[in-house]
Amino acid sequence: MSHNEQQEKPKRQMHLGAFLMETGHHIAAWRHPDAEADGGLNFAHYARLAQIAEQAKFDAIFFADGVSVRDNHLPSLSRTARADHFEPLTLLSALSVVTRNIGLVATVSTTFNEPYNLARKFASLDQLSGGRSGWNLVTSSTESEAQNFNFEQHPDHAVRYERAREFYDVVAGLWDSWEDDAFVRDKESGVYFDPDKLHVLNHRGKHFKVRGPLNVARSPQGWPVVVQAGASEAGKELAAQTAEVVFVAHQTLDEAQAFYRDVKGRLARYGRQPDHLKIMPGIFPVIGRTEAEAREKFEALQDLIHPTVGLSLLSNMSGGVDLSQYPVDGPLPDLPETNGGKSRQRLLFDLARRENLTIRDLYLRIAGARGHQQVVGTPESIADRLQQWFEEGAADGFNIMSPWLPGGLIEFADLVVPELQRRGLFRTEYEGSTLRANLGLPRPVNRYAVAAQTRRVAGS
Repeated sequence: MSHNEQQEKPKRQMHLGAFLMETGHHIAAWRHPDAEADGGLNFAHYARLAQIAEQAKFDAIFFADGVSVRDNHLPSLSRTARADHFEPLTLLSALSVVTRNIGLVATVSTTFNEPYNLARKFASLDQLSGGRSGWNLVTSSTESEAQNFNFEQHPDHAVRYERAREFYDVVAGLWDSWEDDAFVRDKESGVYFDPDKLHVLNHRGKHFKVRGPLNVARSPQGWPVVVQAGASEAGKELAAQTAEVVFVAHQTLDEAQAFYRDVKGRLARYGRQPDHLKIMPGIFPVIGRTEAEAREKFEALQDLIHPTVGLSLLSNMSGGVDLSQYPVDGPLPDLPETNGGKSRQRLLFDLARRENLTIRDLYLRIAGARGHQQVVGTPESIADRLQQWFEEGAADGFNIMSPWLPGGLIEFADLVVPELQRRGLFRTEYEGSTLRANLGLPRPVNRYAVAAQTRRVAGS
């Protein structure tokens, strides 16, 4: 490659997701004077947010989800805006009509769903949106979810991941039920689809028996983009095998770099390239035109936290351990490992030990970012942090967790995005019409079409 060709190589671009949560990510966001208190069930609110993110050229909007109310502790639950919210695939289907380019990503658990239903719903969303859907593959981790699906308690962590791996295999196989050009719909000949391009999965495994085929044509982007969020050992290995985007929580540059190297380093043994997986840590930005203004905004939010809410949040994120029996101004005690989410529990314990935080200090610390990176500052200082992580091997982009909505997202779009664009780090126009194209991910080739091509070549 000549010097001129090297000079012309396009600069690596950062990716941005807008992680949208009802009224905002801070646990007391709904009490902010400018927040939409009914945001969880306000479609006009979500439509506005999606359009703000699209106008700013975000890659995607993202919804987390769980199949129970998020807190069984009634005194806490009654003081948070977490009890009522849309089912995310229904919401994203509606938002696909009021957007054109932005990706539409939703969490759906492998623990309390069936592969056929999930494959069908995401394939349908991909058709509705013209190739913009993404599935955040998770295993559920709360007992309240298990109790809504005929269980007293969750399956073991290892079993959940074993089921998730097979679940993914079935879904991916169903998404290949039809080759891209299977539906000819030829009125003259009377042939609606080419029977040679229909493929029946006939999966028989430990957890699932699924015949197929899927009754939705192949997705415009081949498959919806597969996202994951686990950072346990089982989660990292599953991500290396199957994920195309990883959402993750990190507190320090060092731990983010170590995770980035670890997961990217696992890809080769699955025949994958490093740039075919995008790692996007969560970032909770509080933005002010001065550092003092940003700090004032943050403290105003912190002042809205009810102690019962803060303690319950920490208990839930620590694996469901009841912390009310311990002195709130004492240290976080040594707690047993639970059957819940292991990576977030470990992150919180490490944070408390590293910074010598009391229980109260810790719940105040996570009330907004819940273990993700928290940045309070000016547009320039926030852009500095994102640039450092992006350029020093810690991230391919970021999932933006606005403190309150819509104001926090508006401020990021109006103040931080232009700063990233000035630095040449973020797009000014979308690269393509699908989520894959904008993320720079390859389009999956239909496995059956590949096999047929191989047979044709071998026979020629």
